[in-house]
Amino acid sequence: MTCELVFVGTELLLGDILNTNAQYLSKKLAEIGVNVLHQSVVGDNPERLRDVLETAFSRADLVLTTGGLGPTKDDLTKEVCAAFFEKKLVLHNESLRRMQAYFDEKGVEMPKTNEKQAWMPEDSVIFENRNGTAPGCAMERNGKRLVLLPGPPREMKAMYETGVLPYLQSMTHAVIFSKEIRTFGIGESSMAQCVGDLLDSENPTVAPYAKEGEAMLRVTAKAETKEAAERLLQPVIDEILSRLGGFVYGVDVPNLETAVVALLKEKHLTVATAESCTAGLVAKRLTDVPGASDVFGCGIVSYQNEIKEKLLGVDPATIDAQTAVCEDVAAQMARGVLRQSGADLAVAITGLAGPGKDERGRDPGLAYLALTDGKKTVTRTVHTGQTGPGCRDYNRTVFASHVLDMIRCYFA
Repeated sequence: MTCELVFVGTELLLGDILNTNAQYLSKKLAEIGVNVLHQSVVGDNPERLRDVLETAFSRADLVLTTGGLGPTKDDLTKEVCAAFFEKKLVLHNESLRRMQAYFDEKGVEMPKTNEKQAWMPEDSVIFENRNGTAPGCAMERNGKRLVLLPGPPREMKAMYETGVLPYLQSMTHAVIFSKEIRTFGIGESSMAQCVGDLLDSENPTVAPYAKEGEAMLRVTAKAETKEAAERLLQPVIDEILSRLGGFVYGVDVPNLETAVVALLKEKHLTVATAESCTAGLVAKRLTDVPGASDVFGCGIVSYQNEIKEKLLGVDPATIDAQTAVCEDVAAQMARGVLRQSGADLAVAITGLAGPGKDERGRDPGLAYLALTDGKKTVTRTVHTGQTGPGCRDYNRTVFASHVLDMIRCYFA
């Protein structure tokens, strides 16, 4: 089954709202073997929406729309779609009842305009909205299917899971299942070269992707069931892991910080951080992971040299001789925060995020990292190669990732 996604809303075209619905629906449809071949975004305009539908159905069996199901005059998706499928709108009493109950529960009177949302295309499958007032629906005509979903992600996701998914599963006879192999410390081209012969396989397929400072492989198989797809995937995943070795930090792990927190929990160890150029980004990423309080208790942001000296015990003579951006300062920062925190491990970073050069004329994108367990201190130098306008956020992100990777590598 081929599918096109149509996202309705002028606010999407203006960039006022990030279209997270696109990513969600594409992934979910792929899981049940529905091939999404095109995506379109159209404003709240009846003529342009009809043109988009005409084009979409010329190349797809199924079209899913989000947005334009609200109670106001500019919410016209349902009306345009019903007319496109030559269907009348009829009052759906159960939707009206649910809508009234929704407002009663909130203790407010239902506006008369909301009744518009209960008028649905005749002979359509109605999907209950458990998080809002606008029901969704599915229409069929001449072998083509059109599914209407609300725009707000909280409403759309719940409706998809409880209504649309069972509706579509009854029509599909295949499952597309993917796993993501996450790596750090190897570039996309080098990673692709290591697994070059596997990139030509058809089922499973292997596709490389570049992230900020990372690279990833997505391995995808198509089969009649999820279990059968997993059986196809596993030998390919095992082969990739054997080739990439220590560059892999996880399979279906969302990010480095999740992998690091899991390792610290497994080893029953705690970590502390001392950060200069990343200004707490490492601590922030660690504590974004649920349960991080079990392994993280202290982070010190030491931007000024006086703080490095007073709180972390960095020798002023080292800073005078080498500046604060050097390997020795990073090592002293790590040992200092280890003393202050009582943690099992400590990491530190000092560097040049940019966009300008430092007093010695060094380009941004340079950082020095250190990790210590109190007995041994190891360091790492990072050069991102990113300079000029816009480099600052990139450099800080990649620096923080390298700090997290140092913790990961401690357990290797």
